[in-house]
Amino acid sequence: MNDSNGVIRDARKLGVPKMLLLGLQHMFAMFGATILVPILVNSYFVDACGEQLTKGLTVSVTLFCAGFGTLFFHVCAKMKVPAFLGSSFAFLGGFSTVANLKSGIFETMGADEKAAYACGGIVIAGLLYLVLALIIRLVGVKRVMRYLPPVVTGPVIICIGLSLASSAIGNASTNWFLAFVALAVIVIFNIWGKGMFKIIPILMGVVISYAVAVIMNACGIKNPDGTAILDFSTIASANIIGLPPFQLCKFDLTAVLVMAPIAIATMMEHIGDMSAISATVGENYLADPGLHRTLMGDGLATALAGVIGGPANTTYGENTGVLELSRVHDPRVIRLAAVFAIVISFIPKVSAVISTMPSSIIGGVSFMLYGMISAIGVRNVVENKVDLTKSRNLIIVGVIFVCGLGFGNGLTFHVAGTSITLTALAIAAIAGILLNIILPGNDYEFGVNPQGDINRGVSMNPEKQKK
Repeated sequence: MNDSNGVIRDARKLGVPKMLLLGLQHMFAMFGATILVPILVNSYFVDACGEQLTKGLTVSVTLFCAGFGTLFFHVCAKMKVPAFLGSSFAFLGGFSTVANLKSGIFETMGADEKAAYACGGIVIAGLLYLVLALIIRLVGVKRVMRYLPPVVTGPVIICIGLSLASSAIGNASTNWFLAFVALAVIVIFNIWGKGMFKIIPILMGVVISYAVAVIMNACGIKNPDGTAILDFSTIASANIIGLPPFQLCKFDLTAVLVMAPIAIATMMEHIGDMSAISATVGENYLADPGLHRTLMGDGLATALAGVIGGPANTTYGENTGVLELSRVHDPRVIRLAAVFAIVISFIPKVSAVISTMPSSIIGGVSFMLYGMISAIGVRNVVENKVDLTKSRNLIIVGVIFVCGLGFGNGLTFHVAGTSITLTALAIAAIAGILLNIILPGNDYEFGVNPQGDINRGVSMNPEKQKK
């Protein structure tokens, strides 16, 4: 049925052709950010191991995991929630750390095998969602959120973005002109774009800067270091149809401790996204089908992706923007987008074209993405009015920043003859949570400041968020 304000809740009334177009629109909205994750991850392993990934974390596997994960999420959420699950950027720092591990079993390990261990950590991270889902089911949201206040989550998110800044600079420096083109296009479309173009600035940045790279390459222009801007040699050998190169994950405690703690940030992101979708659609999905069900769906989709060598999934704000723009709130169109993603994953030729993306363009896009991650953390702190005049809050924030940015190589120790490495982000998250528990004067309680919770994206009343 349709609402009086023009909202369409049953897209079948529009007919199959229009439904397919709506599904394609959602696929394009998530496409740019989703495929960028494996491209960035591959650059980490090339820099650290001197070889590209050939299994697991590739564009085709990522698209399959996004499509399959979305469909699985919809089943867990009783087919009610119009959310798309794309690949998560929050785990990029973890992938970079695993790629650069040089001790213990990782000393002589190749890129593909290291990636398999990183994906093992993704599996555990996904299963942590189930723990939170069970706790929320048993004790309720209010008690759980007390241990994850903005004074902890905000600074941790800031550290995630800042810890990746050097990677953006490194990639952009291979060709600053192309990096600037990518960054400028994203800014222009994000600020002055109209309609559909406004919600796909990343995709437009990639497409337009790549077109500039093609023109420069055709004119014989090279990178400042003398290398070719584009290399199309892999496209000719790629098959038109083929299975995505899945790779079973592997488990090691060090890799698990690198990846799993990042789930703290992504679980908070999930809660915010569910609240945002609820506000956009006008349905309280935190109550029905319930936050515990959506967390379970997101977590299991992430764990299943890790099992077959894919990146972690997360609910995508880009597709929430499409819901608002199109006024079509039927979850069926999201499921169509998921099917399209799965179909494309079985066309290696498309993946080969995407893999020719110059690292400079990746760097230009990363300028925006990594900066935005940190900016979201800052907004988390500001909008929730974290009182930094209080010594306890300053101590927590200060310790998180020093741990998150100071432990460049993490912290390695041995337990029962096993080498274990905690990453800087893991140390920061653990330190922040413990200090928040130990230090007296915790002034945050979920639900007491409704407007703060709305700004944070974890309001249980989406109707207030719409005002």
